[in-house]
Amino acid sequence: MMRKLLTIAAMMLAFCFALAPLYQKICEVTGIAKGRVVEGSTQPFEVDRSRLITVEFVASNNGSLNWRFEPLQRSIRVNPGETAHIDYRVTNTMGREVVAQAVASYGPETAGQYFKKFECFCFKQQKFEANEVRTMPVVFQLSPELPKDVTTVTLSYTFFDVAQDGRPKG
Repeated sequence: MMRKLLTIAAMMLAFCFALAPLYQKICEVTGIAKGRVVEGSTQPFEVDRSRLITVEFVASNNGSLNWRFEPLQRSIRVNPGETAHIDYRVTNTMGREVVAQAVASYGPETAGQYFKKFECFCFKQQKFEANEVRTMPVVFQLSPELPKDVTTVTLSYTFFDVAQDGRPKG
């Protein structure tokens, strides 16, 4: 009986370790990971100075995550290929430590494949102490291949409270 329980526990542990690479592969296949740049794989674009794109920034929390989360600028105008930097401020207003993960979405949806992030708090889980305030950067470029009819792109982040097993709560 004990051997059976240990085998099941070992299988569960192995499954937990396999979830992260499996999730990443699913995101790549479905296109959810578009716009995420793996460190060291950045290739700068040539700047297209013939047009300006308005990039709008949105922040929200999921479920019971009662934080203040906001971009420090609501929008900026950039040339495709230009490297841009925006900061978000997060305040953990909960009276306890929280581990959270931000998930990005794009509008229009197709813009995600032209949005290349070099630095982002969304790349990994973030641990916040009770009442901690943190400013977090996003450094990005829009590809010059962005369709000409797209003049505004919205980058929206939603923070999720992450349970001990790494899955979003709420």
